Amino acid sequence: MELWGHLSLRRRRQYGLLAALMVFSALAEVVSLGAVLPFLGILVAPEKVFNQPIVAEISKSFGWVSPEQLVLPLTVGFIGVVFISGAIRMGLLWVNTRLVHVSGADLGIEAYRRTLYQPYQVHVAQNSSDVINGILGKISVAVNVLTQVLTLVSSIILICFITAALVTIDTTVALIAISSFGVCYGVITLTFRHSLRRNSKTIAERGTQVLKALQEGLGGIRDVLLNGTQPTYCKIYRDSDLPLRRAQAINLFISSSPRFALEALGMALIAVLAYGLSFQEGGILEAIPVLGALALGAQRMLPALQMGYSAWTTILGNRSSLVDVIKLLDQPMMDDLSEPVSEPLTFTDTIHLNDVYFRYSDESSWVLEGVNLLIPKGTRIGIVGTTGSGKSTAIDLLMGLLAPSKGTLFVDGEPIEGRRLKAWQRTIAHVPQSIYLADSTITENIAFGVPKDQIDMDRVRQAAHQAHIADFIESSAEGYSAVVGERGVRLSGGQRQRIGIARAFYKEASVLVFDEATSALDNATEKSVMAAIDELSADLTIIIIAHRLSTVKGCDVIVELENGKVAAQGSYEQIIQKSSSINTPAQSTG
Repeated sequence: MELWGHLSLRRRRQYGLLAALMVFSALAEVVSLGAVLPFLGILVAPEKVFNQPIVAEISKSFGWVSPEQLVLPLTVGFIGVVFISGAIRMGLLWVNTRLVHVSGADLGIEAYRRTLYQPYQVHVAQNSSDVINGILGKISVAVNVLTQVLTLVSSIILICFITAALVTIDTTVALIAISSFGVCYGVITLTFRHSLRRNSKTIAERGTQVLKALQEGLGGIRDVLLNGTQPTYCKIYRDSDLPLRRAQAINLFISSSPRFALEALGMALIAVLAYGLSFQEGGILEAIPVLGALALGAQRMLPALQMGYSAWTTILGNRSSLVDVIKLLDQPMMDDLSEPVSEPLTFTDTIHLNDVYFRYSDESSWVLEGVNLLIPKGTRIGIVGTTGSGKSTAIDLLMGLLAPSKGTLFVDGEPIEGRRLKAWQRTIAHVPQSIYLADSTITENIAFGVPKDQIDMDRVRQAAHQAHIADFIESSAEGYSAVVGERGVRLSGGQRQRIGIARAFYKEASVLVFDEATSALDNATEKSVMAAIDELSADLTIIIIAHRLSTVKGCDVIVELENGKVAAQGSYEQIIQKSSSINTPAQSTG
C-alpha cells in the first residue's frame, strides 16, 4: 500500500514489532482455547483426564491421589490462562491504537508541511476547502484505514491459529465449519464491493463540498444576514451532507449486518454437530468436551471473521479519500528544502523585470506582455491601473511568488532563482489589500509568524507608531495584549489595515510592497500613513499599487499598466500631462 511508503523507518519497525505481538496474542488465544478441553474433561470425566500419563506425573509431584483433587487446580489454571490471554489482547489494543494515532499525526504534519511549501501558483490554483478537508478530514480517514489494516492482519493471524487448533481437535468438523463461514463471507464480499467503491467516491467528494458550504456561508455571514440568504446556504449544505451521511450509513450497514446472520448460522451448525456426535460411541457425554471446544472456537472465530470483513469494507469504503491523502503526501518538494533558511539578500543596485510575460496556463490569455521595469534601490515607485490591468500579478512576479512564463527577474544583475529566490523573498515585506489577522493578540499579529517568546516588543511598538495605530492600541485597557478576534472581527477595516502595515514595518525589510494597502483608510489616515512612509529611510525601496493616482503622488516614478502592458511611465506631473493630452478633444483646424 502506498501509505506504507510515507511512514518513517522508525514507524515501520514499530509496526514490525506490532506484528510479532499480534502473533503472540493469537498464540495466547489458542492456548486459552486449548485449555477448554482438559477443563471440560475434568468436569465431565475426571478419571480419563487423571489417567493421562502427563497429568498423572504432574499429579504425583503435587501429591494429588484422586481425580477430584484436579478440579480446583484446573479451574484456577483455566481462569488464569483466560485472564492472561485477555491482558495480552488488551495490551495489543493499547499498542495498536497508540501507534496508529501517532502515525496519523506524522502523516498530517507531513501533508501540511508539503502543502505549505508548494509554490504560490499551486495555492492559487487549488480550492482551500479541498486542502483543509484533505489535511483534517481525510487524514483522519487514513488513520482509520491504518487501524482497519491492522485489524484485518490481526484477524487473519487469529483465524489461522484458531483454525489450526480446531483442526487438531476434530479435523472434519473444523473444516466443515471453517468452509461454511468462509464461503458465506466470500459471497457477501463479492456482492457489496461495487457499492463500497461507489460510496467511497461519494464520501470523498461530498465531504469537501460540506466544508466548502460551511466556509462560504460563515465566511460571508454579514452578507448572508443582510440578504437573508440563509435558506440558500442551508440547501447547499443539505444537498452535500445528506448524500454523505447516506453513503456512510450504507457502508456501516454493509460492514455490520453479516454478523447477525453468521451468528445464527454458527449456532445452527453447532446444533447439527451435536446431533451428529450424539450417535457416536459414548454418546453426547463423550462429545461434550469436543463440542465445548468447537463452540468456544466458533465463538472466537466468528468475531475474528467479522472484524476482518468489517475492516475490509472500511478500507474499500474509504479508498477515494485515501487516494486524496496520498496525493497530498506525494506533493513534490523543492530540492533545497533541507537547507538552512537563507539570510536576506543584500540588495544594493536595481530590481529589473526584463521583457516579462506571464499567464497562468498554456490555454489562458496573457496577463502581462513584454513588461520592462527597472527599479533602482531607494526608489519610491507607484504602479497604477484599472482592475485587471495586471498590477497585482506584476507585484507577485517582483516578489518571486510567481515565475515568469517568459523573461527574467533580475536583482543586482543576477537572476532570481534557486536559493536566491528564498533569500530575495526574505528582503520583502508585503501589505495586501485584504489583511489576514489571526485570532490572537495585537502583538502576535504585528509580529506575525514569530514565536511568542521571541517577539521584540520595542520593535512592535515602533512599528505600531510608524503605522499610526499606536494611539488606538495604547488607549485600550489591554493594550498590545488585546485579542483581535477571528480575522480581526473586533477591529474596523482601517484598524486591520494599519496592523497589516505595522506588520510590514516590524519585519524591517529593505523592500516594502503596498498592494492597495491604504484603500480601506479614510483620507486623513491615508495621508498620515503615506507621510509616515515618506519619512522612512531613503535606503528602503517602496512599491505602492493604487487605483487612485493621488495616492502615489509622492512617488519618484509612476508606472501605468493597461491590459498587461506598460502604458506610461514617469513622474506624477508627466503622467497627469499625458492623461490630459489623451483626454483633450482634438481642435478643429477648419
